[in-house]
Amino acid sequence: MILAARLVEPQPKSSKAGLKRVDALCKGEDGAELGAILAQYAPARTLLAGLHDGSPFLWRLVERDPARCAAVLAADPALRTADICVEARAVAAMADEIEAMRLLRRLRAETALLIGLCDLGGLWSVDDVVEALSAFADACVEGAFGYVLREAVEAGDIVPEDPADPAFGLGMFVLALGKHGARELNYSSDIDLTVFFEPAATPFAACRDPLARAVRMVKRIVRLLSDRNADGYVHRVDLRLRPDPGSTPIVMPVEAALTYYETVGQNWERAAMIKARPIAGDINAGDAFLKELVPFIWRKYFDYATISDIHAMKRQIYAVKGHDTIAIAGHDVKVGRGGIREVEFFVQTQQLVYGGRRPQLRGRQTLAMLETLRDDGWITAEAATDLAEAYRFLRSIEHRIQMVGDEQTQRLPAHDDELDRFAGFCGYSRSGFEKALTKQLLKVESHYAKLFEATPGLASEAGSLVFTGVDDDPATLETLRRLGFARPAIVAETVRGWHFGRRTAVTTQRARESLTELVPALLEAFGNSSDPDAALQTFDGALASMPAAVELFHILRNHPGVRALFAEILGSAPRLADIVSRAPHVLDIVVDAGFTRAIDPAALAIRVASMAEREPQFELFLELMRVMARHELFLVATQVVSGVITPLAAGRSQSDIAEVFLRIVLQRTMAELAQRHGTIPGAEVAIIGYGKLGSREMTATSDLDLVIIYDAPSDAMSDGEKPMFASEFYARLMNRLISALSSHMRSGRLYEIDVRLRPSGRKGPVAVSAEALDTYQRDEAEVWEHMALSRARPVAGDATLQARFRDIQARVIGRQRDRSSLRREIAKMRALIGAEKQPQGPFDLKLLPGGIIDIEFIAQFLALAEAHDHPNLIGLDTATMIETAVRQVVLPAADGEALMQAYRLYAALTQFLRIVLIDDRLVEEQSKAFKAKLAQVAGLPSYKMLKSELVNTAKGVRHIFERLVGPVATSS
Repeated sequence: MILAARLVEPQPKSSKAGLKRVDALCKGEDGAELGAILAQYAPARTLLAGLHDGSPFLWRLVERDPARCAAVLAADPALRTADICVEARAVAAMADEIEAMRLLRRLRAETALLIGLCDLGGLWSVDDVVEALSAFADACVEGAFGYVLREAVEAGDIVPEDPADPAFGLGMFVLALGKHGARELNYSSDIDLTVFFEPAATPFAACRDPLARAVRMVKRIVRLLSDRNADGYVHRVDLRLRPDPGSTPIVMPVEAALTYYETVGQNWERAAMIKARPIAGDINAGDAFLKELVPFIWRKYFDYATISDIHAMKRQIYAVKGHDTIAIAGHDVKVGRGGIREVEFFVQTQQLVYGGRRPQLRGRQTLAMLETLRDDGWITAEAATDLAEAYRFLRSIEHRIQMVGDEQTQRLPAHDDELDRFAGFCGYSRSGFEKALTKQLLKVESHYAKLFEATPGLASEAGSLVFTGVDDDPATLETLRRLGFARPAIVAETVRGWHFGRRTAVTTQRARESLTELVPALLEAFGNSSDPDAALQTFDGALASMPAAVELFHILRNHPGVRALFAEILGSAPRLADIVSRAPHVLDIVVDAGFTRAIDPAALAIRVASMAEREPQFELFLELMRVMARHELFLVATQVVSGVITPLAAGRSQSDIAEVFLRIVLQRTMAELAQRHGTIPGAEVAIIGYGKLGSREMTATSDLDLVIIYDAPSDAMSDGEKPMFASEFYARLMNRLISALSSHMRSGRLYEIDVRLRPSGRKGPVAVSAEALDTYQRDEAEVWEHMALSRARPVAGDATLQARFRDIQARVIGRQRDRSSLRREIAKMRALIGAEKQPQGPFDLKLLPGGIIDIEFIAQFLALAEAHDHPNLIGLDTATMIETAVRQVVLPAADGEALMQAYRLYAALTQFLRIVLIDDRLVEEQSKAFKAKLAQVAGLPSYKMLKSELVNTAKGVRHIFERLVGPVATSS
């Protein structure tokens, strides 16, 4: 019986305007045939008027080709649907691509109209509709595949085993997934396809590059189906359900795919593969592939852990549970609360849990599996009945939503007038529609909530945070924005990449499971850091370099405080982030039990020496020293960032670390030198630390200012295989020490070394005798050299020679000086520095007029001017020097307090900036969050106030400098 004759009472409500428009169409030049049918079958006229009022898409199909509409109304729907599929498959034999594309699109338009009329006219149930839509999609994919396969054969790229059936033995096949695979396709759905092939299959033997050929074939299939032209399109093709779509080709070799599923396949992919069905190409190969995947999809044990993971997938669509009302306007009937996806997950979850032992639960179709779950005793008859009824109802509403504009959407209109019109299109009044829909949504929500009521969710308290599948979930993106991420889509893709095993540290199942549990809390921690996006990016880079991270994940998951600190390090410290990205294992120090304890130099020396003894090879010893030093310095840096220690304490800790490693490397270097050149009997050697090392004020980027001195008879020689005089021997030792410390190795450098403070600077020998040092400092050294000497200290070597250096230092610094001359020299020197080295911005705190150099020069002036009467001013760090000078009443208390306040501010900022920034001159280019953090470090409420405080502080320091030392020339 023809379609028009079977219509009784169409669902869409029609208006007088709609009826008039239908009648006008029938009076047109091409409408006679349609008018004749409508005159005979009045319900058909009402149905078309309903299309005019409610479905712009279907009405366009009627209006553009009334004759086609008449043919559809005059056809037997089932027979015509079958004929359309035959015609779609026949595309494979067509010679002209343009004609093939035109035919497929016209068949699609006819199918859309035919199925729409059967659905809206009450001829077909939802089951009939989805079966017809799926059958047409199958036919189109099969026809398109056949077309491109014939092209490849004709080009000689593929040599079929059976010319009459080119797909036989091809090894290349197309799987339909999702609703298409289950024969449950919706009205305007994308079709989810995955394509696999066997590169070694005989038909591909003629190809130089089988993969490239297969990729071209898939692109051609997509073009035939998806490209839009004047006739529209056939199907939107989605290839993203293949393994790790972000990093794999659009067609995958079978072995690569099987390896992926066996090693990093996820539970959501197991769920997706439940519905997989071969629809084109080598069907036998497709069946064999799915058979190989049985152990992956259907696990033999009762996988209750899967529930949590599937529940995480559900969080992607789940609104807040417990609300009694559902806002109909704008509601998404697929992924909204109580929607289609909940029914599907209700079924799929139990299939995954129990299907390994119950083969009858391995079916593709939702409604059939509801019945099986009921018959097998897993769900109640009430649940099966309620969910089946709701599923059919919601699917019918979904189809009508898509009929409106031929769009892949499941969202109801948000505006009242549009919602009124849509309710009429579905055959309801507005109130009747809302009542009917709400009833079904609440039934689904109720059954689904019972299924998962005891299952812990993986979402954050801040909202949905789930990253399964390949699509961005709008609720998750909104949660990420709320947490503070500026680029939520990039965050989502990054986290999905972890689940795909794209990073070295998450290639094992255990690692991914641990990370899945950690992700919500970790993202919240990142969100609370100074720069959430930077924190995530750094962590992602670390995962790519770390060989394993399960233990780290475990500690982060169970220690919120460590997790917060970890996030802050990654989010607020670009320099530390760079260290982490290059050497992720330094993160181990963050979770060490001793994190909150200050550096103990004696304990550190014992630990480092013990490790050093285990490495006999000098090169490997140097690598070990670099790695261990980096760990210790990273520890201090993180202690500063987290507030565990003060910036002043950081300077001491970093200096202690340098001293420990310097001593051990010196000892080993001497031993290496002795192997060939021996030692000098009775001689002594010491390393003197100048600059920041000498005053124990090192920062994260400080180099080591070193001078090596020795004491040996003038004619002494080493006693080795190749003896050397003392001067040559200790020069060689110093050069080797410099190389050992500063050479760039695989693990980087230990320290940069500066030896320009030795007697005579660059012109002098790299190693000097203690006697030569004494003579030089007494007779030749300039004021600036005495200033440098005032805060120097011995840091390694023989104790007797260290004591002798202190005597030399005390005599030189403690001599009686002419204060006026001293002031002029120091003021002149400060002016010269100011002229040659201009400060690079407001945070160049060293060179800033009134900055660190001014304070250091004041301290050194006091040492040189007052040490004759107050020898306890010799060899002190800057802060201690100022405090001691105040106690000795050689510095006014008010000046001392002002200088200490300035020094603490400068030290705090300098330590922090050197720790966190790769270039601390670029403060102005940092984020607002970073600037706020910097103000917090300084103890000030805002960055604006910090800049103002720096200006005022610098003015105050410069004023004290000029009053105590003398005016600085304007050239500065």
